[in-house]
Formats: sequence, structure tokens, C-alpha cells
Amino acid sequence: MTAVVSEAAYHLFRERGPALMLSPHGHWPFLGRNLLVAAIVGGAALRYFYVQFQWRHNVQAQARARVQALQARIRPPFMFNSMNTIASLTRSDPAVAESVVEDLAELFRASLADAGQLTTLAQELELCRRYLHIEALRLGNRLQVHWAVDGLPPRTPVPALTIQPLLENAVYHGIEPRPEGGAIQVEGTWKDGVIRMEIKNPLGGEMTSAGRRSHHMALANVRERLALYFGGRASLKTREEGGHFLAILCLPAGEDRS
Repeated sequence: MTAVVSEAAYHLFRERGPALMLSPHGHWPFLGRNLLVAAIVGGAALRYFYVQFQWRHNVQAQARARVQALQARIRPPFMFNSMNTIASLTRSDPAVAESVVEDLAELFRASLADAGQLTTLAQELELCRRYLHIEALRLGNRLQVHWAVDGLPPRTPVPALTIQPLLENAVYHGIEPRPEGGAIQVEGTWKDGVIRMEIKNPLGGEMTSAGRRSHHMALANVRERLALYFGGRASLKTREEGGHFLAILCLPAGEDRS
């Protein structure tokens, strides 16, 4: 009896099975509808990821362009003063004039370099020394610099022109306005994966409103570049204490691989 029922069911499936599969209540329409829904959802997901990719790409491009613009800012007074220094040394001391040209070329190279490329702490400190060499030729004994940066990890990646603008700020707003000049103290420590740079200079007395705006713009420039590169992992804080202006720069640093 079972064999007869099974044979009858087999013949029934052969005769009516394809019609059932193609009927409105069959399997293929159901599968087709699911495939259509899956295609729509998949297309929407691909579109979402594509838009996200484009958005991130645009944000990164805008950030690189902004960093490049911030990095390329060279103070016109520094450029003019440097050219005057070179002109005055050309006849009296050509060798020193040539060294100033080399120092100035390195500063321009750093300011015009690719914003996406980080430099090393050692290279940034060398750039700072080149800058101060130019200013020392202009200011003479009015500018004294005391360094205490031994023990810092030299190969730590840092944005170019991060420390140099702080020294430039110290020269223009702390040393140059004082007839007697003064000393800039540069001290660096490395502890718990953080580099802490302290730059201290004497207060330059009352400044004009334009000078104060320039002062704050230079500091804001550094803060903005730190935020673009490191987010909240880096900081720049300033304060006045005991007749001095103190800038404290903190940068993330891992183990030194030098």
C-alpha cells in the first residue's frame, strides 16, 4: 500500500511540481522576492559605505590642506630681518652669511614640506637651533638661550614647526622688546610616554593690540596643528609666573628605538 502511495505521489510531483514551483504561492516567487530585498539592502549598504569612504577621504584631504596652510605661515618680519642680516654679513663675513642662508633654506624647506609627513624630535630641535642662530646674529648678546634637552627620544615623530614657533614667540614678545634682552630657557623631559617641553622667556612689557593678536595667533596655530595630528593626546598650555612667560608643550612618545 505504501509503495502504491509513494509511486502515486511521485507521478503527481512530476506532473504538477513545476507548476507549483512557478505558481504565485510557489517557491520561486518567494525566493525572487527575497533576492530582490537582499539586493536593495545590499545596494543601500554599499552606497552607505561609499559615502562614508568619500566623507572620510574629504575630511582627511581638508585636514591635510589646513595643516599645510598652517605650517606654511612664515612671519614676514622674520624673513625681512633675516634678509637684512644676510645683506649686512655678505661683505663683512661671507662665511657666516652663507651659514645664515643655509639656516633660512632649512626653515623654508620645513615650512613647505608635505603636511602629511612627520619629522623627528631631533630634526625639530635642530631646526630650532638654526632659527635661534639667525636671531642671535641679529640680536647679539641680547639673546641668551639655555638648553636642557638631554635624554629625550630623538626619533619620536612630531609635526614639523611645532617647537620652533614657540621659540619665535619667545624672541619676538619676550626678548626683542627689552633693551637689555634676556634669556630663553628650553627644558625637555620624557616620562611615562610623554615628552614635556617647557620654554620660558621674560615678559616683554606692554604690547600693542596688534602684538597681542600676533602673540595669540602663533599659540593658536600650534594648538590647532597639535589637535589635527594628535587629537587630545597632545597639548599646549601657557601661563605667566614671576615675570616670565611659560609655554608647556606635551607630546605623545613611545619607546625610543634609536
